[in-house]
Parts: sequence; structure tokens; C-alpha cells
Amino acid sequence: MEQPLNIKIVLGSTRPNRFSEFPGAWIFDLLKKREGVEAEILDLREYEMPFFNEPVTPSSKKEAYTNKAVVRWTGKVKEADGFIVIAPEYNRGAPAVLKNAFDYAFQEWNIKPIGFISYGVVGGARSVEHLRLSSIELQMVPIRNAVHIPAHWT
Repeated sequence: MEQPLNIKIVLGSTRPNRFSEFPGAWIFDLLKKREGVEAEILDLREYEMPFFNEPVTPSSKKEAYTNKAVVRWTGKVKEADGFIVIAPEYNRGAPAVLKNAFDYAFQEWNIKPIGFISYGVVGGARSVEHLRLSSIELQMVPIRNAVHIPAHWT
């Protein structure tokens, strides 16, 4: 029997009254209906990582980081087969907390597909542009299409 695909849905905002939960729940419900797919929501609120301040970059590290939230986060990233990131747009880019979550891992992200659901001004497109570049540097495989939600506040 084949192992199910392990897809992680990353909620890319930690703000109060965030919108991330709505598209996150929507895509989670769709994935639960698919045979051969196991989905899990990773809420960055549950991973209180400091801003990246390690002496060695993730691509060069020889030992695991010691911060408990970082260890839990990188473990979740490692176990995934692919990702769907809910990416709000803040000031023409991705939220700092989301970029920080990207920055704490390297090998754990490698050779895994990533897709985006975004929201904000222009449907969050500039956040996705930013994160696609980071994804490529992390040796991931960003898919071409994304879901962009314009004027989510309405």
C-alpha cells in the first residue's frame, strides 16, 4: 500500500483577526476529501521562533538547532511531501513571521513542491512573488498557479 501524500498547510500570519484561517480551513477541507492525501495545518502562532539569529546558516548546519519551537517547526517541514502556504501581503511582500519560518530550514524544504493561496492588495501577488524566489533558493519546486483573493476585507 502506498503512503499518502503528506501536505502541510502553513498559515502565514500570526496577527489577531487574521484572514489566513479562512482559506486555510477551505483548502484543508478540500484536501481531506482527496484519497491518498493526508493534510495538516501548521499555524505559525504555535511556533514562537525568534527571528533567525543562528551562527550558522541552515544550509551549512551540522547539528540541529536547540530552540524547541525551531526543532518542532523543522521536524514538521521535514515530514511533509509538499506545502500550501497561505500568504498575506504586507507592504508589498511576505510577512516577516512567514519569511522567518522559511529561513530556519533548508534541507527540510529541498525538492518539495509548494503552492500558494494569497490575499491582500492585488490579491497578495507580490507576497507570492517574494516567496517564490525564496522557495527557489531553498531548492523547492513552486508551482506556477496560485489562488489570489482580492479585497478579502469585503
